[in-house]
Amino acid sequence: MKELFDTVSINCSKLVTKSYSTSFSLAVKMLAPSIRDAIYSIYGFVRFADEIVDTFHGYDKEKLITEFEADYYKAYDQGISLNPILNAFQATVKKYKIDDELIQAFLRSMKLDLSKSEYTKEEYKAYIYGSADVVGLMCLKVFVGGDRERYNELKEPAMRLGSAFQKVNFLRDLKDDVEVLNRTYFPDVNMVELNIESKTRIIREIEHDFEAAYKGIMGLPDEAKFGVYTAYKYYRHLLKKLNNTPSEKIMNTRIRVSNPLKMSLLARSYVKYKLNMI
Repeated sequence: MKELFDTVSINCSKLVTKSYSTSFSLAVKMLAPSIRDAIYSIYGFVRFADEIVDTFHGYDKEKLITEFEADYYKAYDQGISLNPILNAFQATVKKYKIDDELIQAFLRSMKLDLSKSEYTKEEYKAYIYGSADVVGLMCLKVFVGGDRERYNELKEPAMRLGSAFQKVNFLRDLKDDVEVLNRTYFPDVNMVELNIESKTRIIREIEHDFEAAYKGIMGLPDEAKFGVYTAYKYYRHLLKKLNNTPSEKIMNTRIRVSNPLKMSLLARSYVKYKLNMI
């Protein structure tokens, strides 16, 4: 009964999403049931790859990510994997015709985290594309259900939303990136002593990404619009909180949005959505 194993695989991806990100999990719940499982499977895949390079200290990370990549392609070729995360993802890739270039770009960026600690402007742009933009494009493939014309129309906004999310994460996770992982992603910025000018420039850059992304959210199919808008509103609020936080505090603590506030943002977003105000 392969169908039962496939269900178990999706449930594993769902568990990974809930365990690693309450915010993303909440946003996925706001998507239409018909597309939730595919998004869970994408998150499971990218989360496991990210965990390999970010948290599996004391293990051979290069070997693990290389094996993870090889196991994915084996799963794709065979149509099955005993790794439930890969089993679910390969099925989604095939069903929605997710381009392999997106997957390769993502894995390239993950591998960079194994050896690279600083980025030039061009390297930063390439890293953001691979680590975030392509994830937005994978999700977009699911959202438009194979409609190539709509995909091309929404491609740029989807990439900008992925960029915005990733850059907010960089700013939020500054302490761990610098002190634990020895990484600084933003080019030409002293992240160890982040000053107000640099922080303002970074936040302005993210705001521009959000503005471009919002236009794309409005063009999404109804099955996806509210869920993506929910994630957008959460990250906009997190950016606002980072903007109001002194630079030295960002360096010394991880800024969060409380669960009650997340629920409040969700409720307000839902009202706006139902009233066609977004």
